[in-house]
Amino acid sequence: MQNDQMAMDRYDRAILDVLARDGRISITDLAQEIGLSKSPTQARLRRMEKDGVIKGYRAMLDPIRLGLDHVAFVEVKLSETREKALQAFNAAVREVPEIEQAHMIASHFDYLLKVRTASMSAYRIVLGEKISTLPYVASTSTYVAMQAVKEAGLAEM
Repeated sequence: MQNDQMAMDRYDRAILDVLARDGRISITDLAQEIGLSKSPTQARLRRMEKDGVIKGYRAMLDPIRLGLDHVAFVEVKLSETREKALQAFNAAVREVPEIEQAHMIASHFDYLLKVRTASMSAYRIVLGEKISTLPYVASTSTYVAMQAVKEAGLAEM
């Protein structure tokens, strides 16, 4: 886990706030919105990109319009939790496209996965053929989401 926090002032935070809402904004409009001229705004933006504060830019897709409206949360218990097992599981999880998020948890289970598929039958295949066959998986428990009440990114925080 990394804890390399960068010192940021109000202009840096304003840039991040605007970009989190509109990643396609022009430098000119960004500068105007945060109250700086174009050159220092661009320099700050490039610095935050170089320092890894801004990891990239991408389109926000609507999974429901893409036919991916089935969301399940999966508790995963591993058969062992030595570093070798954790690394093998982590690497394998990254290769399963249906797993949207994976978090190591301090609980009676080891990982919590957010899995998105088109349907319950598609999820059953992912569970049986992908998740259950991941390295060191001993057991799983599934919780199906009925509705997303809030899914916030950093812009909404």
